[in-house]
Amino acid sequence: MRYAILLYDGVEPIDVGATFGVLSMARRRVPDIAFFGVARKSGPVTCANRLVVMAEHDFTTCPDVDDLIVTGGPGWTAASQDAETLAFLKARQGATRTSAICTGAMILAAAGLLDGRSATTKREVYAGETSPLDLLDEMDAIDAEPAALLESRGVLTSGGVTLGIDAMFRLLARNHGSEVADDVARVMEYRRALAANRSALGYRGL
Repeated sequence: MRYAILLYDGVEPIDVGATFGVLSMARRRVPDIAFFGVARKSGPVTCANRLVVMAEHDFTTCPDVDDLIVTGGPGWTAASQDAETLAFLKARQGATRTSAICTGAMILAAAGLLDGRSATTKREVYAGETSPLDLLDEMDAIDAEPAALLESRGVLTSGGVTLGIDAMFRLLARNHGSEVADDVARVMEYRRALAANRSALGYRGL
């Protein structure tokens, strides 16, 4: 099973940690899991607050994958207006399962990949900021809902920031079975958090 993680300047480090971190832990249980970062250009990508991560592939060299995960972060506004990024996502539609964590949903929305679907995204913000969930709710083609996780017609979206970890466990359960997902959650000592998030915000469409 191969995963690609979309990176861009201004991606949130927590989103990078949620995606790569959970998959890294899962590969200790399922050694044939493969994953890599993909960006407009391969090489270093500068996250929010200047952490630098590496994208192994660019859009032209990205191999076929089973799941493409779109990360979030303050750079989503620029990424959602980038023609190359949107074209890359559209080209993968139908051939690859697509998921988004946090404000990665806003990039999927800009590519038209959430049209006719229900979706969620980050809702909590600092004073003076606009909630991305409110922005998503303004898009007529999308049914925006507050939720920890929401899967609609095969596309998974998650709420803000740390709920990306929940999304990754959903992908593990979907692709490798609930026993694998539960065992990885146990080793990460995250089972209580999964239960609390499901209870507080809910998982929709799963």
